[in-house]
Amino acid sequence: MLRTALLATLLLAGCNPPASDEYVARVGLEERQAPGEPIDTPDTKGAVWAPGSRADRILYGKPGERPLFVLECRTDGREAQIVYTRNADADPDAQAVLALIGNGHVERLWVDATREGKRWLWRGSVAADSRQLEGLTGGGRVEATVPGAGSLILNASGLPGRLISECRRRAGPPADRA
Repeated sequence: MLRTALLATLLLAGCNPPASDEYVARVGLEERQAPGEPIDTPDTKGAVWAPGSRADRILYGKPGERPLFVLECRTDGREAQIVYTRNADADPDAQAVLALIGNGHVERLWVDATREGKRWLWRGSVAADSRQLEGLTGGGRVEATVPGAGSLILNASGLPGRLISECRRRAGPPADRA
């Protein structure tokens, strides 16, 4: 009986083709692009937080250069969101985690590659009242890291905390957000 079962198993296994290097060619899989080259950690000596062209936006970078990081408050009257952008090249449609370390907090925020003109940048958002933003509200130095986009040191400033507090106020008290 055992021999019969073993023989049947071997015969059935012989009905399927073995693994093959040509398998990919047979099923016609799409060729995948390799991820872009990681960038070096940017030099942030002399970088500062500054108000943007609108009151609901602040920029971080060296004066006269492209911003390295942007925080923005977006509200619809009932809900407020903080949108954060790591202004570094991203692979199209990629997803990652932005790690924030500073002011006694370690947080992980989702970021997606978002098309802006001809470039793809890392962008994400979170509710303005999220505890995940507390690392940015302390006024001290924060390290913001996205895999492949380097580790960005955000020099100490009270501007991120003020923007987040103002954004939370715009949304109204939690009871009004039902």
